[in-house]
Amino acid sequence: MKGIVLAGGTGSRLFPLTKITNKHLLPIYDRPMIYYPIQTLVDAGIRDILIVTGGRNSGDFLRLLANGKQFGLEHINYTYQEGEGGIADALALAKHFADGQKTCVILGDNIIEGSIRKAVAQFTGQAEGAHILLKEVQDAERFGVAEVAGGKIVGIEEKPQRPKSNYAVTGIYMYDPTVFDKIQTLVPSNRGELEITDVNNAYIGEGTMSFSFLDGWWTDAGTFDSLLRAANLVAQMTAKKQISAELAAVEGAVL
Repeated sequence: MKGIVLAGGTGSRLFPLTKITNKHLLPIYDRPMIYYPIQTLVDAGIRDILIVTGGRNSGDFLRLLANGKQFGLEHINYTYQEGEGGIADALALAKHFADGQKTCVILGDNIIEGSIRKAVAQFTGQAEGAHILLKEVQDAERFGVAEVAGGKIVGIEEKPQRPKSNYAVTGIYMYDPTVFDKIQTLVPSNRGELEITDVNNAYIGEGTMSFSFLDGWWTDAGTFDSLLRAANLVAQMTAKKQISAELAAVEGAVL
């Protein structure tokens, strides 16, 4: 399976921080934001990765990431999105890279505590269709919301005023090669963008959409509040890991 990180856009909600840099290059605690989705893919066993970026600072990704040596990779692929066409428009640029294989797509500002390895393995064994990861949240109206009935997703509504559930669709999607055909049929939304929710609903209409729930915390980092929340969550997680490592070292010395 191939991995795609979508890291384009103007980051207008984080202006003026994004006046001089791409949103996905901003720091989250001790690392640039883009490190986290790449690491999520690598930890799931995905080694063939494409970064979709855009804007005036796209060259900074190459300077920062190079060929991905810091992630244990031999090579990272890059492509450029012109303008603001939406998530599905950015994904369409990966058709040549996907080359008829399944893909795992992650938004560049999505940061998670746990692993998606189990979900990736599940989708690898799925004959066709798509797989998305859900997370129960308190403020579902901020996200795409999945309506689940009979163990299946029956529909996804984008930022509903009255959510039909508390299950937010995280920015992690897995697709078979037909995703690019589905994107070609989309009509721009009121925002003038090709919406990823429409892609997901196309799979739901076919009856080929599966799902699982994401373990641990999940956050995006696209607003000032969520940027701060992400940094705090990562700092807390890092501190816990350091304490665990120190305790393990002490126990090892005693033994």
